[in-house]
Amino acid sequence: MKNKLELIYEGKAKKIFSHEDVEKVIIEFKDDATAFNALKKAQFKGKGELNCLITSKIFEFLHKNGIPTHFIGLRNNNSIIAQKIKIIPLEVVLRNRAYGSICKQTTLIPGSLLKEPLIDLYFKNDELNDPLLTKNRIRLLDIISIEDLELIEKITLSINKLLKDFFLKINLDLVDFKLEFGKNKQGQIVLADEFSPDNCRLWDLNTIDVKMRSLDKDRFRNDLGGLIEAYTEINNRIVNFFSSQ
Repeated sequence: MKNKLELIYEGKAKKIFSHEDVEKVIIEFKDDATAFNALKKAQFKGKGELNCLITSKIFEFLHKNGIPTHFIGLRNNNSIIAQKIKIIPLEVVLRNRAYGSICKQTTLIPGSLLKEPLIDLYFKNDELNDPLLTKNRIRLLDIISIEDLELIEKITLSINKLLKDFFLKINLDLVDFKLEFGKNKQGQIVLADEFSPDNCRLWDLNTIDVKMRSLDKDRFRNDLGGLIEAYTEINNRIVNFFSSQ
């Protein structure tokens, strides 16, 4: 008889369970949707499964292209098996276009293409509403060494290059995305968490209507509707691309 899975942690969009192998965990994707630091909440049947399938395909793609990740394999359509890691309390946001919070904090025009990719670093802390950090503050708080931070930034730029090119092949513009990293048992920094329409902005290059081009969580944030349809479209394009290779 198999041991019952122990719930280790539950976040806004995922649950993390123990695995029979103590060096692994099971990550289950939930149907919950949250926005504005969980001030806005809803559930969408099938969202967890779509995010799980998209994440597994993207992580497999990144792994094949030399990006270290915590991903081991798909357990079922709603959960993955991953390395047990210690999460680094940073949210790493890369922006190719100006959109969202950066437009409220600067004079940048929403949708404008940036001269070069911009990396913003946020303190992963719900009580403080994930504040924007400087490298000096990261050093002051002793969150991570500057050498490790430089490695994370280098990996993030590599991920951006790989995914920007990939998404263009399926007529999607990668506007921005948020990543999390951790250290595995060997002390190696690896990409963690997920890569799905929940933590990136993807604009449909097939759509002329600017308001409806979002195929990501902005459909929930901005009450545009069709969130499941948008996530399904992304998953279908990814699946069709890889099946044609």
